[in-house]
Amino acid sequence: MYVRGIRGATTVERNDEHEILTATGELLHQIVQTNDFRPEDICSVFITVTGDITATFPARAIRTMVGWELVPLMCSLEVPVENSLPRCIRLMVQINTTKGQAEINHVYLKEAQALRPDIVKLTNP
Repeated sequence: MYVRGIRGATTVERNDEHEILTATGELLHQIVQTNDFRPEDICSVFITVTGDITATFPARAIRTMVGWELVPLMCSLEVPVENSLPRCIRLMVQINTTKGQAEINHVYLKEAQALRPDIVKLTNP
């Protein structure tokens, strides 16, 4: 068994609580569906946001999901690099799995697809 990291990112149009929670839930759902794992398989989830997202903690969306109550979550600010993608939420989901590194599917949604076009072409339909 290995610990594998699954990357994911999405964006929101506005710094709005409902939009942040919805986008976070959508991203996590897509990561789970694409990689076929259960909350019991998760080591932890690291969540970062750009400095322009302040309306709520994205982790709130995950904490309300059935079965995710015991998953360790950590929110942090993304490094503030000039001209970086605004209003961006990133997840690093660490799971215990027998899958090889090449079998992990990373998920980039909305404007975040521009962050890693090499991976988006391979993993997102």
